[in-house]
Amino acid sequence: MAHGDVTHLEIPVSDLESAKDFYADLFGWDISSPPGFEEYPMWQAPNKISGGALTPREEGFTQPRSVIEVDSIEETLAKVTAGGGRVVQPRAPIDETSWWALFEDPDGNVIGLFEGTMGG
Repeated sequence: MAHGDVTHLEIPVSDLESAKDFYADLFGWDISSPPGFEEYPMWQAPNKISGGALTPREEGFTQPRSVIEVDSIEETLAKVTAGGGRVVQPRAPIDETSWWALFEDPDGNVIGLFEGTMGG
């Protein structure tokens, strides 16, 4: 994917097992948990392109959140703050070759960022 592409949609849920059954039945999503990410079951749409994750609902994360791929999380977060947004979660590792972060735009929308490649 390229800089600026929406790569992922995270859906906060209260019961992971029930949510997996619900969304698999509703949309035909293939849902599985990669090793090491048991509490983050990943879903893929039948088109084999769209995807995301079901994530535990928690305070501050009660609505679906888009994740955008960027070339540099650090550069993107600098632009966020320069533009009036704020960093919610600084750049943090997912694995050896990928990182994530969260920011809030000036309207209060929280958006995820992804940098790297999965499965490093």
